[in-house]
Amino acid sequence: MVVATKRKVRQTSGGGKPALPLQRGAAAPRNDEIAGLFDEIADLLEIEGANPFRIRAYRQAARTLRGLERPAADLLAQGKDLTELSGIGADLAGKIAEVVATGHVAMLDRLHGELPAGLVELLRVPGIGPKRAKLLHDKLGIASMAGLQRAATAGKLEGLPGFGAKSIAAIATAAKTQVEKPRRPLLASVQPEADALIKHLRGARGIGECIVAGSYRRQRETVGDLDILATAKDSRPVIDRFVAYDRVAKISAQGPTRATVILASGLQVDLRVVPAQSYGAALVYFTGSKPHNIALRKLAIARGLKLNEYGVFKGERAVAGETEASVYRAVGLRVVPPELREDRGEIEWARQRPFPSLIETSDLKGDLHCHSKASDGQASIAEMAEAARRFGLSYLAITEHSRRLGIAHGLDARRLGRQIDEIDRLNDRLKGIVLLKGIEVDILEDGALDLPDTILGRLDLVVGAVHGAFNLAPEKQTARLLRAIDHPHFSILAHPEGRLLESREGMSFDMTRVIEHARQRRCFLELNAQPERLDLSDIYCRAAKEAGVLVSIGSDAHRPADFNYLRFGIGQARRGWLTAKDVVNTRPLSQLKPLLAATMLK
Repeated sequence: MVVATKRKVRQTSGGGKPALPLQRGAAAPRNDEIAGLFDEIADLLEIEGANPFRIRAYRQAARTLRGLERPAADLLAQGKDLTELSGIGADLAGKIAEVVATGHVAMLDRLHGELPAGLVELLRVPGIGPKRAKLLHDKLGIASMAGLQRAATAGKLEGLPGFGAKSIAAIATAAKTQVEKPRRPLLASVQPEADALIKHLRGARGIGECIVAGSYRRQRETVGDLDILATAKDSRPVIDRFVAYDRVAKISAQGPTRATVILASGLQVDLRVVPAQSYGAALVYFTGSKPHNIALRKLAIARGLKLNEYGVFKGERAVAGETEASVYRAVGLRVVPPELREDRGEIEWARQRPFPSLIETSDLKGDLHCHSKASDGQASIAEMAEAARRFGLSYLAITEHSRRLGIAHGLDARRLGRQIDEIDRLNDRLKGIVLLKGIEVDILEDGALDLPDTILGRLDLVVGAVHGAFNLAPEKQTARLLRAIDHPHFSILAHPEGRLLESREGMSFDMTRVIEHARQRRCFLELNAQPERLDLSDIYCRAAKEAGVLVSIGSDAHRPADFNYLRFGIGQARRGWLTAKDVVNTRPLSQLKPLLAATMLK
């Protein structure tokens, strides 16, 4: 085994994930990496109390970068003017060029000198915003999550302005959870790394199959590391090409059939090369999950067989292993879709009957949640409609934020009325797609909706969402949601759990009662496909299915590129056992309209 370092990785001063490689000749930074630097600048500026418009500019630039179809580095190399991009002025264009040229941005270095980068971690704790983070640093010297946990446990937060006993207890619990639970990258943030690495490996001499297995293949919301499986008669060219990948920062292990590297992003990638006759068994083994694999091995033992990553064996004789189907057949099962391999009843199902055809992205006919420039989006309604049409959708609901969400430039009744008229005019000239009139209306703390019935009654659908008061007692939170669903103009409960993955726990409430109430009211629950949400969870998707409540898979798109997030919503839906008939927006518009009309008790 060879253990060697290929290139250094610059760590953030807060001990967070690795930043960009600084060596000349290293790979150009990806758009999402540059966006990450801009998001960190915005976080630190917010803690400093900088101008909100300046903070918003960095956040918008980050969103623009993540939505680009081509690398900013390539655009610069071709002499393109980045100021032509949405939300990118001369100053921000210069900073993008600086990152591409040097791997860092001087402004962020300066901010790190003024404020510990660890302060950004504190913003992940519910109840701690920028002002509180700065107060904690100024008064108690807290500059990390571990420091916050120690201070809260020791009672040092008591007496600080705005910190009561209840909030201190909640902060202590949240900080402890964050410290003890390692952060895992979001599935969507890993996907560009996975795609690029697979493309690179396919150039290896003699390579056959090449696939990302593990939690990535099971479409888990977050990914610990990447497990790549390849086949080849001679594994050496594949291993050599893998460790030579230009985004490798460190080679942790290298042997004749396996290797482990750390990428410049900090992501660990494990490669295993097997002969073709073992591919199916290895794919089952490395896809997991561990509980699912244990259940399979028990079935094999009961049949007098041995199952491992090399195949299924009767004594010394291999009886299966080249394909996944052969492995499952050998232990008496039908093939289990990768997304369902979590030991949640799929083994028993596979004994008795075929699995239903799980939903595919191509099943979607429309999207019932998106935003335009009228609130906090980055494109016009017409531009969003065209992007949805190109994605293959035939209808799109425009659902801006309502007035309470001032930071998102939410619409009041007057502005929403004007947008309704605008959508009517656009529908007269749009080809290939129909716009629906909607709103993402805030559900207030008492369960009332943020806009009057007179304007809500003019819409095709009303998407209700919680954007504040996440920490209500469970019985109050449940009552709040039930009252909102009871509103005569209510169609869809958006991102019902209110969670932000790896950042904010979901609300505490009785989901069983909410699902039953939605069934009685003939409303829908949203599976929000934004990568940091993926809300509903897979477990509650299945609960909704079993209760007969239709799910709406919504992109929550704020820019044209965001319709690509629907693929992650589909992955989550598949994990929840959803088929096309379980999802409301797989219906053509002619079938959807009566379903929406039934929710709007006009």
